[in-house]
Amino acid sequence: MSNVMIIYPYTFSVSVSCLIQLKYPPYISSNIPFLGHAVAFGKSPIDFLENAYEKYGPVFSFTMVGKTFTYLLGSDAAALIFNSKNEDLNAEDVYSRLTTPVFGKGVAYDVPNPVFLEQKKMLKTGLNIAQFKQHVPVIEKETKEYFKSWGDSGERNLFEALSELIILTASHCLHGKEIRNLLNEKVAQLYADLDGGFTHAAWLLPGWLPLPSFRRRDRAHREIKNIFYKVIRKRRQSGEREDDMVQTLLDVTYKDGRSLTDDEIAGMLIGLLLAGQHTSSTTSAWLGFFLARDKSIQEQCYAEQKAVCGEDLRPLNYDQLKDLNMLDRCLKETLRLRPPIMTMMRMARTPQTVAGYTVPPGHQVCVSPTVNHRLKDSWIESLEFKPDRYLQDNPTAGEKFAYVPFGAGRHRCIGENFAYVQIKTIWSTLLRLYEFDLIDGYFPTVNYTTMIHTPDNPVIRYKKRSH
Repeated sequence: MSNVMIIYPYTFSVSVSCLIQLKYPPYISSNIPFLGHAVAFGKSPIDFLENAYEKYGPVFSFTMVGKTFTYLLGSDAAALIFNSKNEDLNAEDVYSRLTTPVFGKGVAYDVPNPVFLEQKKMLKTGLNIAQFKQHVPVIEKETKEYFKSWGDSGERNLFEALSELIILTASHCLHGKEIRNLLNEKVAQLYADLDGGFTHAAWLLPGWLPLPSFRRRDRAHREIKNIFYKVIRKRRQSGEREDDMVQTLLDVTYKDGRSLTDDEIAGMLIGLLLAGQHTSSTTSAWLGFFLARDKSIQEQCYAEQKAVCGEDLRPLNYDQLKDLNMLDRCLKETLRLRPPIMTMMRMARTPQTVAGYTVPPGHQVCVSPTVNHRLKDSWIESLEFKPDRYLQDNPTAGEKFAYVPFGAGRHRCIGENFAYVQIKTIWSTLLRLYEFDLIDGYFPTVNYTTMIHTPDNPVIRYKKRSH
């Protein structure tokens, strides 16, 4: 605890010293040097954070692997991050070491924040309703094709299947036909190796270490970029135009009039795919297990398909997707109970005041959507899957940051609307094809060893519907 000594001159030439102490957040001490609470946190981060919240309140600090983390839990405390300016609470300082080897240099967190915001705006140009209307039949077709191999009934790893499908659908929709047509097993493996760069090791350890996962990540990055370069160059040389994200990025310019380089386009295409792939595949899998656990809700979602799309279940379109309110509520509730990203982080560059405490520069300042989504202060029956809670307009009215699966404010995820279109289309198609059941009542536990909290042993039972 550091003290600031201020001397105030009093009358009669007497001076007294007044001791003012900066009030730092409560600190959870540890007897383990350097590692600190890394083991306890790594084993069960949600329990760790909820216990700390009970004991210390909404703001507290602790050390892991030589770094100090300050968590801000609850809507009021979380506001600090979501309303902050990047020069005060900095994103690049935290995420660059993780994203730059995967996406490449010159994009995302490897550039100054104003440039990154321009790049996000460029990508957002290609994520519009006109595009989404074209995406729905593409995703439906890809889903039907993919699940043909499942046959009439069986038991399969749902998360694995949805991870593969989401790469195919996202690539087709976001990258365009040319890149989708190049997607074979070899390229899918390259994506998996690149995706393997998003690990705790990549975040905590120096990038130059000769770890096998780092080598695979770096090789995959080079090879995927080369695939993208060929498509970009062919498009530039031929002058042919397609209505896809590649074309959007070829056409846009920065504010200063400069066009994107091939390297920037390739990096942004990788970022667009992989940043959303995790969240969509994880959320889709959890949604499947919630529906399998509560068969009455699953049947309501199936009945809704017939009510909205007709008894003969004609092919889906975007406008129908908007009317699937029950499915929408189930997706929202899945995102509440299993938000794919447990922690959003920033590095404090300037002292920050929150809940009467001062967070000093150098602290990694964190918000946990998972904890905020389960706080008993904000949510009734907080651990229960209750999609109908969203029949009210806002179940946490007045608490702006109680529900933040896609972030909030200037840091909100640009892919949120595409994720909703993708997941609702996939699950509309799956509900028409199959009935889903848990195997012997097994509902997956959460795998906390990955940065995205995936389901453990996510095997599900299915059988073809007789319409």
